[in-house]
Amino acid sequence: MRHTELGAFLRSRRDRIRPADVGLPAGPRRRVPGLRRDEVAQLAGASVDYYNELERGAGSQPSEQMIAALARALRLTADERDYLYHLAGRPVPVPGGAASHVHPGMLDLLQRMPATPAQVITDLHVTLVQNPLAVALLGDQSGYRGARASFVHRWFTEPEARDLYPEADHATRSRAFVADLRAAAARRDAKDAEVTSMIRSLLDTSAEFAALWADHDVAFRRDDRKRIRHPALGVVEVNCLNLFSEDGRQRLLWFTPALGTDSADLLGLLAVLGTQDVVDSTS
Repeated sequence: MRHTELGAFLRSRRDRIRPADVGLPAGPRRRVPGLRRDEVAQLAGASVDYYNELERGAGSQPSEQMIAALARALRLTADERDYLYHLAGRPVPVPGGAASHVHPGMLDLLQRMPATPAQVITDLHVTLVQNPLAVALLGDQSGYRGARASFVHRWFTEPEARDLYPEADHATRSRAFVADLRAAAARRDAKDAEVTSMIRSLLDTSAEFAALWADHDVAFRRDDRKRIRHPALGVVEVNCLNLFSEDGRQRLLWFTPALGTDSADLLGLLAVLGTQDVVDSTS
């Protein structure tokens, strides 16, 4: 019964979305006003056969990652996303994790920025969704789970995460990450288990983090100029701009070429290079 309701709910949400809402061409011959099944499957990164099974109320139980992808593809509200998890028999993820619900407005803006590297991250630097150019510039972040989903956590615990930036910039990046994390912790409830657990873990495992945390610097990163090391393009200097959600828990990041550099030409090559040999990174 629950799987039947799941299929019916997916159909109802698919029917209300127009192709233009998600950046797809309408085309001259459409039999349905909303999205086709194959279009939803494409947006969610699923096979068409698998998605067809879901709508028929058959097939295997969808994973939490697939539910999150479907919620984004169908532009579900937070309440609708939670209901979808209920129908699928999966626990609703805690805010801030890799399966967090992406603010629909930010997802819409991201969809409208195809020519600019852009991504949505949480206040703890967990990447929720990236456009293709962000993947080409920064690497695919879809495979990280648990504490490792946060780039800040990886920055202080996994040396290879720092390959994203030139070594001369590491100290500046470290201080900026710590100040930003302290600002995020202050905005959250003092009993928030996610952020307190992350801070405790970093204090226990990273002497560098502990020393910087003791300085009590606090500052949200609203805009930044940074140098990114790309394996094929070399060093690309960009401006990193931020748009925050109302509660501050999500931000849309987009990267523009820094004036006075050759970064505009380098970023223009990203679409040609695609995601080949990109480095692990985020935010």
